[in-house]
Amino acid sequence: MTEPADSTRPEPNSESTTTAAPDDATTDGATGSTPQNPAQSSTGKVSYLFLALLSGSILVTDLLTKWWAESTLSDRPPGEPAIVLIEDVLAFHLAYNKGGAFGMFADENDVWRAPFFLVVSFGAVAFIVSLYRKLQPGQTALRWGLPLVLGGALGNLADRLTRGKVVDFIDYQATWVQWMNELIVKVNDGWHVTRHWPTFNVADMGICVGIGLMALDMFFHQKRHDATSETNQSSGPPPTGGRNDGQNDGGASGGSANGSGANDARASAG
Repeated sequence: MTEPADSTRPEPNSESTTTAAPDDATTDGATGSTPQNPAQSSTGKVSYLFLALLSGSILVTDLLTKWWAESTLSDRPPGEPAIVLIEDVLAFHLAYNKGGAFGMFADENDVWRAPFFLVVSFGAVAFIVSLYRKLQPGQTALRWGLPLVLGGALGNLADRLTRGKVVDFIDYQATWVQWMNELIVKVNDGWHVTRHWPTFNVADMGICVGIGLMALDMFFHQKRHDATSETNQSSGPPPTGGRNDGQNDGGASGGSANGSGANDARASAG
């Protein structure tokens, strides 16, 4: 308003565009990289401490219970090899597993089976740690799930390094397990139908619970992502465009006013 003659030149438009650019950069910084770095730096040490404590507790509990199982159950009388907790449901029975989950590859040659499971175990530990470093705020289920899986993987890895096999001692049986095995045997003729779930240990429990929490995180993370996308779409164009439009409209109207004022001045002068 104080410089009507300059409103017809392109400099004000370039200045308004230059002024809008920092606003855009500030907006991107506020919603993008700026909050992520403080969140990661502020929670990094605490998260690693939590990772070490939870995974370490699973590891120690697993090793202690395996030591107890070997020292106690191996001395049981031949006619009473198990300690029954709940009749036909839960008992402690010592067993060894040279293979993977559900005894996979247990009967394969030791030449390649043992190195294979060692490589898989070390790879799983490295993957879990690398994934934990990428945790985002709000991923509570994943924050709990990864240490549980890590502790279980370390427990079974310790067995493979020291014994060449995994110590199992928790024996669970149920009718639904038999029904499941009856369905599997229809597809796999060599499958053994039994009421017993494969014998497991504390490390296996940590791995199963952790994987379940990881699956929950994937589900809710996808829902949060979809909700955020819908919110961004419904919010319309960013406010920067509105400011530019207002500035352009103001500049256009100012130019018309200044032009008409100049015409009136020339007319009165003439």
